[in-house]
Amino acid sequence: MERLNSHSFVLFSCVTIAFGLVSFTLCLAAEFKKSKKEDLRLEGKLCYLPRSAGVELGVMGLIFLVVTQVTANLLLISRKFCSTEDITSCKLRMPTLSCALLILSWISFGVAVILISAATSMSRSQQLGQGWLDGQCYLVKDGVYLGSAMLVLMALGSTLGSAAIVVRRRQAEENRKVHAGVQE
Repeated sequence: MERLNSHSFVLFSCVTIAFGLVSFTLCLAAEFKKSKKEDLRLEGKLCYLPRSAGVELGVMGLIFLVVTQVTANLLLISRKFCSTEDITSCKLRMPTLSCALLILSWISFGVAVILISAATSMSRSQQLGQGWLDGQCYLVKDGVYLGSAMLVLMALGSTLGSAAIVVRRRQAEENRKVHAGVQE
């Protein structure tokens, strides 16, 4: 298995950033397309809420978020844990700040997945007398998708920040090796 060269790394990084921005945009769009209080219909104690466009936007935002997180972390793993000479000689070499950013990325990702999933589930059609939970209709609160969008950016940014630290450290190590070889 051949190691990713720098051109492939840049290409995958650009694709990852693009997917992250698509996820962010879809979450923003879902915020504006979610069900509103005016959409709620009451018949006695029973309620009905029609399906909103937020469902499709939320599902697509979630898919792009997962692809972004997985792609970014695969890039990070390919750069972080493997030596420059041989990919089969992988060993853990992780700066503390890089590790902290990676943990922040996964926490942001997890919270965003939960928020998007719950909000998307609530945006589905809530039938008369069935509702979303226990026969009651629920509306997605203002800002839930917006908060998810911010968490998408936080997950993407912290993963890319972690990758940038690793790449800079790797470049510094390679430069030291080159200078040491020249001086000999």
